[in-house]
Amino acid sequence: MLRVAFASNDRSTVNQHFGAAEGFAIYALDGERAQLVELVEFPPESMDGNENRLPAKIGTLTGCAAVYCLAAGASAVKQLLAAGVQPIRLDDEAAIEGLLKEISLAVREGGIAWVDKAIRQHAADNSRFDRMLEEGWDE
Repeated sequence: MLRVAFASNDRSTVNQHFGAAEGFAIYALDGERAQLVELVEFPPESMDGNENRLPAKIGTLTGCAAVYCLAAGASAVKQLLAAGVQPIRLDDEAAIEGLLKEISLAVREGGIAWVDKAIRQHAADNSRFDRMLEEGWDE
């Protein structure tokens, strides 16, 4: 399952700047279906002049392959990439449902670079785990 976050204040539209996002809608998808798995909301006081807001926001995206937003500052992009989360900047607001359909199609057929990379990474991680299981465990 691929996890993707969307910066949104209405749970249906990507309509927020990453650093100022009031919340994230996080979906898991496998190419056939998408399911909302988590809603993350940030209290207003966590936004005003809080220099530590980026690490806290990025921490909520653990396990996500990407985050869709309207904008992200250079510092946020750098920190997201270091955390293994691909920031996807949209030029205009977009419906989350439509984006989920595009991502699901890419999971099935390829064609979106970050999706292809996330799938390869997931396969590599699973392969490494399988090798560890085959080696057995000695105490």
